[in-house]
Amino acid sequence: MTRTGFDTALENLNEDLLRMGSIVEKQVHQCIVALVNQDEELAMQIIKNDDLVDDLQREIEDKCIRLIGKEQPLAIDLRTIFTISKIVTDLERMADHASNIAKAVKRLKNEVYIKELVDIPKMSLIVEKMIKKSLDSFISRDVEAIKEICKMDDEVDALYKGVFNDLLAIMAKDIKNLNQATQFILIASKLERIGDHVTNICEWNVYLVTGEHMDLNE
Repeated sequence: MTRTGFDTALENLNEDLLRMGSIVEKQVHQCIVALVNQDEELAMQIIKNDDLVDDLQREIEDKCIRLIGKEQPLAIDLRTIFTISKIVTDLERMADHASNIAKAVKRLKNEVYIKELVDIPKMSLIVEKMIKKSLDSFISRDVEAIKEICKMDDEVDALYKGVFNDLLAIMAKDIKNLNQATQFILIASKLERIGDHVTNICEWNVYLVTGEHMDLNE
């Protein structure tokens, strides 16, 4: 493979990564839309689309392996390929969390919600922005943007704590609310975990630019 061919293959990998990221961002958005609207059909579509994300992960990882095998990449190229392989793992796990939220939506389909959903959709909006910004940071190699993403993750964590405490209080008042409150806590915890996976991506972005590992999930 010529250097031009290698550069084209690497660019195709970048495009595959962004396509996968866009699908995952949509999955995260739609699972909360399904929750708010109690849309079982949409929830089932999200669960089905998880297979698409799994297939994309395998396809991208295979391309990474083949590209390394065919060439002896420069150090920065090797770091880029390695980083892409790590990022797609975090994206796949985010999609798993979105699918788990969709499964909770199915379990709640016939319930009258015990409270208006406010903070969970807020968490989702922030997480969606985090996903987009982290992928933009990968493409632009903008390490400074990562600080803003980490601040957003702090917001998600704070919202999760608020949701958790509110639902504990609701359960304490009436044991009949136990099942539904537990489902909402599960959903909020999945969004919080998605935020953690975004910060993992940010750590890989730092590694890509600097060659150093940084723990952003403290």
